Amino acid sequence: VYDGHEVAVHTLTHPNLTQCDDAEIIRQVENDRLRLSELSGYEVIGMAYPCGGVNNDDRVAKIIKENTGVKYSRTITSTENFDLQENLFRFNPSIYHLNFDKMMEMGKEFVELKTDTPKIFYIWGHSYEMDFESDYWIRLEEFFKLISRREDIFYGTNRDVLL
Repeated sequence: VYDGHEVAVHTLTHPNLTQCDDAEIIRQVENDRLRLSELSGYEVIGMAYPCGGVNNDDRVAKIIKENTGVKYSRTITSTENFDLQENLFRFNPSIYHLNFDKMMEMGKEFVELKTDTPKIFYIWGHSYEMDFESDYWIRLEEFFKLISRREDIFYGTNRDVLL
């Protein structure tokens, strides 16, 4: 079921990390990472911040970078572009998967993009959210038909793409 998927840290108890002291941030992130590594059978090095957009700042990112085995961490702050980013510890996705109209518009733009520089189309979301409305899976499948099976696009996990 999980072949080709990547497991990522999300913390032990889903706290707002910006309200935690340094030691608690390290404990929440590193203990979760170590447990997930043991469960998955490989070293987990990615993270998705819990608690939405309020849960990351430069202080938290620096603590994670300097004190854990995490190599990148995703926010939920959509950039609505395909530009590469320097700060992998506050990595911002291109779009949220339930913003279907914008995601489809960006998908069309991405497949038609002609560029000499690398670009990334990063979509974030939760699978359980797809059950909120009956047409969500249908709309997502339309998007996948648009973006899939293209020889000029590299498809990969976070680890494959970001590192």
